[in-house]
Amino acid sequence: MKYLTEYRNPELARKVLNEIKNTVTKSWKIMEVCGGQTHSLIKNGIVDVLPKEITMLHGPGCPVCVTPLHLIDKAIFLAEKENVVLCSFGDMLRVPGSRKSLLEAKAGGSDIRILYSPLEAVNIAKKNPDKEVVFFAVGFETTAPSNALSVIHAQKLGLTNYSILTSHVLVPPAITTLMNDPESNIDAFLAAGHVCSVMGYWEYLPLVEKYKIPIVVSGFEPLDLLQGILMTVKQLEEGRAEVENQYVRMVKKSGNTSAQKIISDVFVVGNQTWRGIGIIEKSGYNLKKEYSQYDANKKFLIKTDNIVYEPDNCIAGDIMKGIKKPPECLNFRKKCTPKNPIGAPMVSSEGACAAYYNFSTMFKKISIKK
Repeated sequence: MKYLTEYRNPELARKVLNEIKNTVTKSWKIMEVCGGQTHSLIKNGIVDVLPKEITMLHGPGCPVCVTPLHLIDKAIFLAEKENVVLCSFGDMLRVPGSRKSLLEAKAGGSDIRILYSPLEAVNIAKKNPDKEVVFFAVGFETTAPSNALSVIHAQKLGLTNYSILTSHVLVPPAITTLMNDPESNIDAFLAAGHVCSVMGYWEYLPLVEKYKIPIVVSGFEPLDLLQGILMTVKQLEEGRAEVENQYVRMVKKSGNTSAQKIISDVFVVGNQTWRGIGIIEKSGYNLKKEYSQYDANKKFLIKTDNIVYEPDNCIAGDIMKGIKKPPECLNFRKKCTPKNPIGAPMVSSEGACAAYYNFSTMFKKISIKK
């Protein structure tokens, strides 16, 4: 399969790995921002075979993980209202809120539906004019265009029973927050290829200039990540700080300008709360005033606390900031498991805790060991 099997070739992976080992001379800490990259690094055993000088830190690039508790509570409040159909991506259902999860609400009789696209939710609203349909719009810049399109589509259809509960977060402000955190110790970043396929990588140029750190846009397959790490290590060893693009088959500097226009037509940038991290200025998308009728926050009188704190026994915030690794949590694999999660990173298919739980001792997909 073109652009897939080529990037899982064990022999090529070993060659790149050897080049990394021959290049690195100092200790470096590299953060992969995206949870999908984290899972690929763990699942394919890459973190296990990298030279000891390289430490991979796992960032906050899991949209499910950073959705704040109070928004989970809002979604549950809406789902439990009479005559409301709450639609969501599947990962969100098992994320614990302050009292329960959406899955528990569904088991209690709430009409909660798992969808693959917000446009499906618009169709549900069209077919059920007697019900209020709310889509839980979670994600980074990658899902923003489709969520924006759902609002535009609902408006064109004249639907008054469709709305979205938004929890969109943006990568560049998160990198800024991490670099300003005195506890963080990050030397370079691997940027998420799918985000950059939408937004381009021009937004990272000021970050590189300000913090003098390399940022390499990378894909998700084993060879993508190894090549991205190699490019990053070469910059670090040579004392360079640039934005480089490993994922050239999918990403260009300007990104997808059509998708960016759709986002800017519907959303405005505002402050956003990140679960386990706190409020990050100008790090989220909110609906513009002209689309306020599709804003579930304004459409419904939602009775929940605006600030809900993480359980004291959850270190998800430190994990997502790269300060700690999942095995350092006292509850990892004990009280906190995918079946009984304390924090969101143990639930999501992109969460670091779930990656370590499921794959930290399983390197069967591609072996690049000696």
